[in-house]
Amino acid sequence: MTTKSKGKIGVLIEEHFDQTEYRKFNEYFPKQGYEVEYISHLWGNSQLTFGSNPDNGEVEDHVVVTTEVNDIEPSDYKGIICIGAYAMDRLRYQVTVNKGQKNQAPAVVFLRKAMKTNGLKIGTICHSLWLLCADSDLLKGRKVTCAHNIICDVENAGAEVIYDNDVTADLVIDGDLISGKHPGVVDRFMEVFLNEIEQQETKQKVTGNKLLI
Repeated sequence: MTTKSKGKIGVLIEEHFDQTEYRKFNEYFPKQGYEVEYISHLWGNSQLTFGSNPDNGEVEDHVVVTTEVNDIEPSDYKGIICIGAYAMDRLRYQVTVNKGQKNQAPAVVFLRKAMKTNGLKIGTICHSLWLLCADSDLLKGRKVTCAHNIICDVENAGAEVIYDNDVTADLVIDGDLISGKHPGVVDRFMEVFLNEIEQQETKQKVTGNKLLI
């Protein structure tokens, strides 16, 4: 008997992704009834294969991505996650640039739409706020946490980094944006991310029922 999917969690990914998060996403979300779909800019290819960080001296994990970020809508997903490590820095690359023009990398354009989609949860973890730093409008005034390495980048983009004594906070929720500090908190991050999604769905059902009465 096939269990009906609760929907898709879209994960933006590129080369040098965090393998701990990758493995945890693939295990946890399907167990909770959600599909995981990896998304990237494929540069005109039907698919691309990306490798993880060589944490143990070799690239242990690879992912074949067939979903082009230009071809999807944020509303197709229950939530969008930017995976950690250096992948999100690669996704903000632009072939051409014009002075004064905001970043036009496909993943950044997609994120602008995603963050304007009411109720859609956006998750970042570790270094992945780098992608949002590509356009300060995505971070200005937002409360977040991140890896210590990129605090300056995030604060310069206008966000308020939340601290817990002399370290960044493990987890921060600011509206539809859920940020995690690093892969060491990925279990809690995933649980909170899904909880936020399901709370939103409950609110929508209640609102819909009231409209029908």
